[in-house]
Amino acid sequence: MTTSPLGREIDRVDGPPKVTGSAPYAADYRPDGLVHGYLVQATVGRGTVRAMEVARAEAAPGVLAVFTPFRPLPLNPPNGGGGENYSALQDTAVRFRGQIIGLVVADTFEHARDAAALVSADYAVTPSRTSLAGASPGVSQGVVQKLAPGVPSIEAALAASPVTVTTSVSQPAHHHIAMEPHATTAVWVDDQLTVYCGAQAPQRAAATIADRLGVERAKVRLICRHTGGGFGQRSPVWNEALLCAAAARALRRPVKLVLSREQVFTAIGHRGAVRQTIRLGAEADGRLRALSHDSDGELPAAGGWQMMPGRDTSAVTYRTPNIRIDQRLVTLDTPPTWSMRAPAESPGMFALETAMDELAVRTGVDPVELRLRNYATEDPVEGRRFSSKHLDECYRAGAERFGWKRRQARPRSRTEGDWLIGMGMASAIYPAWRQFATARARFRDDGFVAVASATSDIGTGALTMLAAVGADELGLPVSAIAAEAGDSALPPGGVGAYGSSVTTSTVPAVQAACRAAVTALIQAAVANPRSPFAGLDPATVRYRRGRIEASGRAVDFGTLLRTMGVPSVEAVSTSAPAAGADQYRFHCFGAHFCEVRVNRLTGEPRVNRFTSVFDVGRVVNAKAARGQLVGSIIWGIGHALLEADPIEPDGRFAAASLADYLVPVHADTPEIDVHWLDRPDPHISEFGAKGLGEIGLVSAAAAIGNAVYNATGIRVHDLPITLDKLL
Repeated sequence: MTTSPLGREIDRVDGPPKVTGSAPYAADYRPDGLVHGYLVQATVGRGTVRAMEVARAEAAPGVLAVFTPFRPLPLNPPNGGGGENYSALQDTAVRFRGQIIGLVVADTFEHARDAAALVSADYAVTPSRTSLAGASPGVSQGVVQKLAPGVPSIEAALAASPVTVTTSVSQPAHHHIAMEPHATTAVWVDDQLTVYCGAQAPQRAAATIADRLGVERAKVRLICRHTGGGFGQRSPVWNEALLCAAAARALRRPVKLVLSREQVFTAIGHRGAVRQTIRLGAEADGRLRALSHDSDGELPAAGGWQMMPGRDTSAVTYRTPNIRIDQRLVTLDTPPTWSMRAPAESPGMFALETAMDELAVRTGVDPVELRLRNYATEDPVEGRRFSSKHLDECYRAGAERFGWKRRQARPRSRTEGDWLIGMGMASAIYPAWRQFATARARFRDDGFVAVASATSDIGTGALTMLAAVGADELGLPVSAIAAEAGDSALPPGGVGAYGSSVTTSTVPAVQAACRAAVTALIQAAVANPRSPFAGLDPATVRYRRGRIEASGRAVDFGTLLRTMGVPSVEAVSTSAPAAGADQYRFHCFGAHFCEVRVNRLTGEPRVNRFTSVFDVGRVVNAKAARGQLVGSIIWGIGHALLEADPIEPDGRFAAASLADYLVPVHADTPEIDVHWLDRPDPHISEFGAKGLGEIGLVSAAAAIGNAVYNATGIRVHDLPITLDKLL
């Protein structure tokens, strides 16, 4: 008897090739005739390239070509699909420091890099707009507002509230820091292009490359069988990949372009800086009467992600009769922004949960109790009920696991030697959504079933998910499933690895494809004259755990296919969002509990321990789920205590490498206790998974900030919380 693997600790199917080094990433492909590219980037923040000196570079050893705005590679303009709003090398305008203004191609990486250093440019410089600090309020993207009957404005609702809190916070630019730097290998064979590069939506990326190069979409294939992290940064196609493909076409040679870490910081999008103000109005017992959330987010002139942190945070988290959200964008001359894990929710919930903690202090209500008093069972603006919500259980289970009852409400109440000890908590919320998805299940004569979908595994475990769901549906061991993903040639469906939606969307498609493949296998078994089941009524033939059974006979599918002389039988199925889904709000939820210590002499903050409980629906792989949630919380530690990249007045990012841009290491990371409720969402799909890749990051920084306040009595509103702010 085969036991279902679902919900258990499943080893990753891509683990062995990754740890042995045999898993190919974008820079690992070495086609015959390969040459190498290296970028030349602008060294001013804004202006025009008047001239470029390239003669020395062209004469350098091994150089094949130097492309510039004065010798461009042809690219079509963007079609509005997101990312940058211009095409590199198509004009002489400099929109930000680090913009691509040249590409050197040579026979080796070293020759291309050294020659690129010989290229110089003459600029006409214009002053840059680089900081939100001191900038005027941005352009509103539309106000979301709901007021109780008879209330004329949010200002009136706040003024009528017995208790008010105003909290203003800021957060700097953040970088994705994927372990694999961006790399592209482009190969043309006649008029067919194969691109090897990391992509979170392979088919969309292939279509974008085709459109920008002016070729038929069917002639571009994108392969990303393994991708070393995405976090949103690999959702669009950036200019570097387009230039690589265009150079390969121009030179009629395969071209590889691998970016340095500093180039990734500037040529590829980052999470934009944002400043926010939350105003709360409440009764004396902490029950909310009004909530106002204003934000100003960075929107570069070069394009990028629009930072609007109130939409899926303050607008849906707590019950209140009066609410107003105004999300504004400020145009800056900075590198393009893009979505980054929990793109709006992480900064938005830092603001909201910091304000809620300040309200708890003002009213004297325990922070957990305060959130229970303002618990929402429906969207406070639109009135739609949540499809499933067990956040109250997360609060209670988390408080019990963490030992919240031992918390002292008065700051600086607990000390251990030179260390001040504090506890904090915060709510987490993240949208759950289901995309259209297509999957293929193929019975093969070698005894394996190939389960495939054109999504991408960016390190999250999508390949293992495909294998586990296929194994469960077909009654086979996971080892009998050959999972395939990360290839635009696989069955279409539009599923991108973003929004924590791959599992939610793809599981139903895999289930449907497996069921359809079983039907196709039975039909083949009764129709093929070489089959032992030839001529039988299909209704009398049964599939059971890899075997076809009827009339006292049983044959495993591999033997059956070989007997019939058929190499494979397959089916492709598409799943769509559930009927009537628009009547619900779909979200994941969580509760973070954190203990910190702060040195009373040096101001050094440290996270002692962390406990989080989540409501994420049904889980496919417990091992992968734990890894995703713990990893997200570690990101939150980085955002709270370490990560910042200030932009200098000339538009240069001050941190240019991992020596300058600090991320958490083992010494910064305590034991992290994560737990999830086993509550499938009955409305999102038959399976009930809601997604969990991003929810762990949401509000983790707020829980740390609230714990720091409880330890020290100092409220830090501007991330990161560094020791100078605690002295």
